[in-house]
Amino acid sequence: MRSRQHVNPLGLGFETFRGTIPTLGDDVIVECEIGCADAQFLFERAARDPSRHYVGIEIRENLVHDVNQRAAATKLPVEAVFCNANLHLDKLFSPGRVSVVHVNFPDPWFKRRHRKRRMVDPALAEHIRTILQPKGQLFFQSDVWAIALDALDTFEAAGDWLRNEAGEWSFWKSGNPFGARSWREANAEETGLDIWRLLYQRL
Repeated sequence: MRSRQHVNPLGLGFETFRGTIPTLGDDVIVECEIGCADAQFLFERAARDPSRHYVGIEIRENLVHDVNQRAAATKLPVEAVFCNANLHLDKLFSPGRVSVVHVNFPDPWFKRRHRKRRMVDPALAEHIRTILQPKGQLFFQSDVWAIALDALDTFEAAGDWLRNEAGEWSFWKSGNPFGARSWREANAEETGLDIWRLLYQRL
């Protein structure tokens, strides 16, 4: 079972980018998971379609090391990058380079004084706008209603570059279309928790 070790993304140590920019072939299709943790979701995606390259963004450096070790051992096209996505996501990819962005079960930061630490905010939406290719997809999941509602509000207010595939101000109700589950999604489904999903296309 994955441990949920919280890291304050507003810490001074995360203001400077210290990760490694991924090396991507010109023709390879790229998917990115923001907040990948142990990257279970990406490893399952890679096992289904190893022709793509899967980049996980993670602020916990020890998890980045573990993911890259597992990728080397399995020879699957998964790569983790140590990065504060709210500040540096657009440093990792050229504009329009990513075909799918996944945001799976971001940390909720329930306490009122900690809400500014939540990952999905207008700055992240703007970074996603920069890296996501036309007709690319943005997929979000959470088992926390307040987080899902915040994400819906953020993405609906982001501008006319996104189209909600379920209709304006609506959650996606057709399940996970990507054939892979993070540890958190598997646990939520097995324990009967509701999951709120959003699926957008970049215009």
